[in-house]
Order: sequence, then C-alpha cells, then structure tokens
Amino acid sequence: MAIQVKEGKETLFTIQTKHTTYQMKTDAYGVLQHLWYGATIKGDMSYLLDYPDVGFSGNIYEAGNQRTYSLNTLPQEYACEGVGDYRISAVAVTHADGSNALDLRYQSYTIKKGKYAIQGLPAVYAAEKEAETLEIVLKDTASSVQVTLRYGVLPELDVLTRCVSISNLGDTTVQLTKAASLCLDVPYGKWEWMHFYGRHAMERIPERMPLLHGIQESSSTRGTSSHHQNPSVLLCSPDCTETSGSCIGAVFLYSGSFQTKIEYDQMRQTRLIMGLHPDLFRWELKPQETFDTPEVLFSYSENGMETLSHRFHKAIREHVCRGKYQLAERPILINNWEATYFDFNEEKILHIAQEAARLGVDMLVLDDGWFGKREDDNSGLGDWFVNEKKLKGGLDSLVSKIKALGMKFGIWFEPEMVSEDSDLYRCHPNWAIEIPGRKPMRGRYQLLLDMTNPDVQEYLYERISDILSSTDISYVKWDMNRSISDWYTALLPAERLGEMPHRYVLGIYALLERLTSAFPNVLFEGCSGGGGRFDAGMLYYCPQIWCSDDTDAYERTIIQYGTSFFYPTSTVGSHVSVVPNHQTGRITPMKSRAVTAMAGSFGYELDLNLLSEAEKEAVQQQIQQFKQYGSLIHNGKYYRLSNPMESNYAVWEFVSEDQKEVLVQGMIFRTEANMVRYCVPLRGLDKNCIYRLKDGTSYSGSALMKGGILLPKSWGDYYPVSLYFVGE
Repeated sequence: MAIQVKEGKETLFTIQTKHTTYQMKTDAYGVLQHLWYGATIKGDMSYLLDYPDVGFSGNIYEAGNQRTYSLNTLPQEYACEGVGDYRISAVAVTHADGSNALDLRYQSYTIKKGKYAIQGLPAVYAAEKEAETLEIVLKDTASSVQVTLRYGVLPELDVLTRCVSISNLGDTTVQLTKAASLCLDVPYGKWEWMHFYGRHAMERIPERMPLLHGIQESSSTRGTSSHHQNPSVLLCSPDCTETSGSCIGAVFLYSGSFQTKIEYDQMRQTRLIMGLHPDLFRWELKPQETFDTPEVLFSYSENGMETLSHRFHKAIREHVCRGKYQLAERPILINNWEATYFDFNEEKILHIAQEAARLGVDMLVLDDGWFGKREDDNSGLGDWFVNEKKLKGGLDSLVSKIKALGMKFGIWFEPEMVSEDSDLYRCHPNWAIEIPGRKPMRGRYQLLLDMTNPDVQEYLYERISDILSSTDISYVKWDMNRSISDWYTALLPAERLGEMPHRYVLGIYALLERLTSAFPNVLFEGCSGGGGRFDAGMLYYCPQIWCSDDTDAYERTIIQYGTSFFYPTSTVGSHVSVVPNHQTGRITPMKSRAVTAMAGSFGYELDLNLLSEAEKEAVQQQIQQFKQYGSLIHNGKYYRLSNPMESNYAVWEFVSEDQKEVLVQGMIFRTEANMVRYCVPLRGLDKNCIYRLKDGTSYSGSALMKGGILLPKSWGDYYPVSLYFVGE
C-alpha cells in the first residue's frame, strides 16, 4: 500500500510513491506535525526536529514549562490562526463569540481505495487501482469545528493531491475567513522559488528568486486566476536545474482568485500556503454544514524541473482533462478573428473557408460578432441569437456550406458577459453584477452576469444549447474578457456577500459541467483574453486553452516556455498569424511562425487568401507536417532544451514513448555575420539507438545526448529550427 500508518501514542503516517516519501506524525499533544516531503526514505524522520527555547515563541498550555515546544516553530500539517503560531496560517474562523482561535488536534484517520472527488469542483480522478485516499480528522480543542485533511495518492505518477473539508458540528454559526488547500512546512534545506507572472498578451513568464526572510506572495484578486499570476509555484534548491537538484511543484485546480504565500522564518524553515485568496473569501458555516476547498496537485523531484514537468504533464493530461478530446488529436483550425475582426458576412467567411479547405485545414471557427447587434465591442453580449444581417441564411446555412467543403465548424461565446446595449440587459438589468447606488466598473465596455444566480445559469444553458443543437457544431471557444469587481448580488444577505467570489466560480463550473455533459462530442476551448484563465481547474472542463492573445512567434516561444513547466503541450492553443504581427508589429518568417504554433494545438489566425502562392504552398506543407508530428507532439515527452529568456535561441524537443521518434523545433532569434553554429545536447533518447534525419544523416543516441546536434546555420532573424529523427 502507498499509505502506511504506524499507530501508537504518536501515530506515524507515511505516504510512499514510486520515488518520493511524504511523512507526518501526531505528537504527545495531538498536534499533527509535518516531518518529510522529498526523496524516498525509510524510518521515522522526527529525529530531525530539534528545537531550542526560542524567545517570544509561546507554548501550548498542556506543555507546561516545556519551552522548547512551540507551535510558532514546529512544522505543522495544517497551521491555524490565533493559537500562538505567528507565521502565515492555512485556516481561520470567527466563532459566535467573536474570537478567532482554532487549535486543531488529531482525532482519527481513514484509508480508502481510489481517489476522492469534490462535489461541484474539479479534481484529479483515477481508477480505484491507480490511487488511494488518506483522510485525517482534526478537531478544535474548544469548539465544534472539525477539519478533515484529504490526501490523494497516485503512486506510479509520483503525485499527491490535497484538499480540506471544514465542518461545523456545533449549534451556532461560525464564519470561515481563510481556508487554504495546501499547507506545506519544509523544515530543512535552502530554497528558491519560481512563480509565473505576466500581463494580458504576455502571460506565465518564469521568475526565480532566492527566498527572503519574511513573506513572498503570488496571487490574484481579479476573480479569475488571471494573466498576471498563474496558480502554480516551484520551490527549488539553489543548484536545481532542468536535470538535477531538488524541487517541489504545486498547481491549484481553481479558476478564481487565489493566493500562494511562502514564508522563510526565524528558524530558516519554509512554509508554503496555497488556496483561495482570503481577501475575497468569507463563508458562513451554519450548524452541521461543511465547506470543501478546491484541490492542489503537487509533486517532488530530486532530478530537476524536467522530471517534475513530465509528472505534471501526465497527471493533468490523463487525470484532469476529460472527455472525447482528452487524448485525441485536435483538428487543425482557422479562426477568423485577426482576419476580419467584427467586419464580416457570410460571403467573407465562406471565402476564407474555401481557401482553408483547399489547403487542408480541418475546421473553421467563427469568432466574436455573429450574434445580436454586435458590430464592435460596445454592444450585443448576452444576446446569443444569430445576426441574420451578417449571416443571411442563418447559422445552419453557413455550417452546411462549410461542411460541404469537408470542414468542421466551431463558434465563439462569451457567456459570462453582458453589454448594457443588449436586449438581455434591458430585460434583466438585475442579472448584471452591480452595487446599488454605484456606477459599475466597465471592462472592454462590458459588465458581468451574476453567475451565482440560477436564472442566469439556466438562461445561458438554454441559449448555448439552442445554438449547439441548431446545427452541426464541433467546437466552442469560451471567452472571458475582463477582470471582476463590484462584488454584489441581491441573492445573498449583506453578511454573506464574501461568499460571492467563490460562488461565482462554482456557477461557471456548474454550467460547464452541464454543457460538456450534454454535448460530449464538442471540443470546448477555454479563453480569457487569451491566457487569463489558464489553470488546471478550467482544463477539467476544456482540454485546451487559448494560450495568449499574443500571436507573435518570438514572444510565444517565451510564453509557451513558461506554460510548459506545469501544463502539457496538448492543452496549449497556438496559431500562425499574419505579419506584421497585430500585437507587436514584428515580422517573422512563415516557417518560424508555424514551428512555434506546432508546440500546441495547431491552427491559423489570418485570411489565407491574402497570402502569396509560395506562402500557401508553405501552409499546405505545414499542415502535412503537423498531421505527421501531431501524435508525437501531444503524446511524447517534452524537453526544454534552452531558456529563451537567456539564450539567443529557443529550442524544445519531443520524444515518443518508445524513444523511436524525436522532433527538435525552435527558433534562432538573431543572426550575426560569421556566426558560429549552436550545439544543443538532446535528452530522453535511447543511447544505443541510431537516429536518422530525412537527409540520411545518422547519429547515435549517445552522441546526440553527450555531444549534441548542431543547429542549422541561420540566415536572417527568427530563423526556424525543425529536425525530425527516426530511430533504427
């Protein structure tokens, strides 16, 4: 069994995965202490806990004059507020008498086969034989608040999950003011941390820094996981590289506001807290009610960040993503947004589709502007009825013509939004999120619908269902183009408005669950101004997400590099767009744009009719290449062979499971006169295998990994790299 328990006066819990050990122990006072998370070990690691009498670190009452025992210094499994631990806490409550102390002590444990689920929330899933669940029950010493810590264990994948259930077993209401999903105390080692920051059209940029004494934070209060910080984090030993050194990674399966806090304390210990952002969270817990937190997925590697990424890629792809397109190859699509923006009619769309079909594209996606009175971004949102002035024969007529070309059809929605200039807003102004007596904040000149309102959810389900049922639609792009503010709903009393941000996310999940269940053959793609809600929670419903609104091939190498630390290539929506690029004005070669876009779910974002004949021929070749490489790209192991933020090139590699196929792709950013060619060692090959390029040149696996491969001699800037090897 992966979960081992040694009972006694002090109960020892040990979780063993294939290459890691997680260990905790109840002490003489019932406090659940964290002992170890790292490489596989045997034995009780509590011998490492040796603490002096630290001034101004108080002692629990039961410890008497044992001044070396302090919650302020000891590593704990779930740290509480108000009981003498002055470090960052994982949970806080306000009791009926106004006090906020919570002193959790061990009560019991349960081991179950299989992986737990969380009602109404995304969570890692697994077959019963693939996973185990450990539940540890803790209870407050002076109240009826009970906390159940849940641990999901997937031993072969070397990943763990954690979530928490907080129950009120008393007869008076309590208010939760903080409810984190992960509390991880690391009492040993020196660590650096890496977070993934950004902005709209430049998301998930990795930044690595030594931990400072005190608190560092990565968070979002925007109502979504955001462009600005991603709900993922890495702790790394200072010597950690792609292929060596210790690292711990954690990703939050949640699409709303979050907080990741790390504290490096007076004892040179590290505490990591990850969960709902407490600034946007209050939850009234009535007698006999339970609150379930979202889930955190985490793992440890002693062999560098590459191993960690492989574990997250496999776990997310095979145990978070669901449905028909979980593992299936995706259609190559063309989206009309950058080709037409709002200025289109049926004739224009068909003109784009005809050329796309001729060149081998599988699907056309009709983006914003097909509905209501939608000529720009100032009106129409919420009116999900076909604009027959633009599409004179209606949607079914257009779809039939697209299908006659041999292509599938997809369509864009922005369900959570409403325009003030819309029939929906005029009919139901109370469905929009607005604070009475205040002018609402607009974003992109639009307001948000109250997704906590069952009537709103029902309206959206009916309208989207009607559209999807009206004709043969194979794909939905689900967009969300603003941050959330003005938190207010008439459906909750004033004292419970703090519940709204979380209830909003639960409303989105409920609607997505309903729609994806009703239309299992439709591929849903998430989007929020590109990558503003690129998180593992959304991937539970949408197996791919539009990576960024920045389609510039050079900048995409950086965005996709940061994305790759946690998220698999198959989840990344990436397209070839026109030059000069619409976001940067940069001009990059057609081949380079294609190479970058192939590191994802491939497609085009332009009007193919405007290309030269040579460019059209290149498109045909690119489509043929992606259909050849697609399975390798989505199913193979992904290797970061360079850091594009530090090197003059971005190079990555895909290796098939049997190590017989290898694809090296990337871009050389700048070319110099008399330029020396770059030599890049490959990874993940069979050292005894002979690998052959298309031109017949062959290399041994050991040579490619030890000596490397010479990148092509570049000519011009942003020069493409694409090398396909077959093992013999």
